[in-house]
Amino acid sequence: MIDTLTSFDQQLLLFFNSHHTPFMDELMALITGKWIWIPFYLILIDLLFKKLEPKYAIMTLIAVILAIVMADQFCASFIRPIVARPRPCNPESPIVEAITIVKNIHPGGYSWPSCHAANTFALATLLSCVMRSRKFTLMMFGWAIIVSYSRLYCGVHYPLDILCGAAFGCIFGYLALVIVYQLYIIIPKIFKSTHKS
Repeated sequence: MIDTLTSFDQQLLLFFNSHHTPFMDELMALITGKWIWIPFYLILIDLLFKKLEPKYAIMTLIAVILAIVMADQFCASFIRPIVARPRPCNPESPIVEAITIVKNIHPGGYSWPSCHAANTFALATLLSCVMRSRKFTLMMFGWAIIVSYSRLYCGVHYPLDILCGAAFGCIFGYLALVIVYQLYIIIPKIFKSTHKS
């Protein structure tokens, strides 16, 4: 069963990774980077403060930080060392000779699950729950899908890495939002109770 799933995952990657053009190589290498998205994140922060009361905007930012820390650390520090799946671009990968590695991108560490997918889907889930706008939700999940696809295109992840990372991201995005908003309700009650006693 595992061998069949692994083989299917490899064949699926070969399909996604087999259509390359110079323009798309440049574009996907840019999309898969981290620093290119800083202006996008600043726009999201500005949007939060325009759409929400300041206290709720700050709470949402705290929830975003918590979500990304939980998703990233759960995937990178907890699951990856246990599963220890080599990336498709690593020399020990059985399909390394069959894939195209864009711009010689060779990130370190293991492959399953994808932290890029986990982090982007955590952000998309959390902010979509807060903003409650269909257009905004489509934009955020479209962005998360494109970033995740870039990892396949560049040859650094398998499709199952992406799917599982995205699932973990959605879970941690929603969980972080619930935790922060529940603490916002509970903490004042604790202070009031302590003050009365």
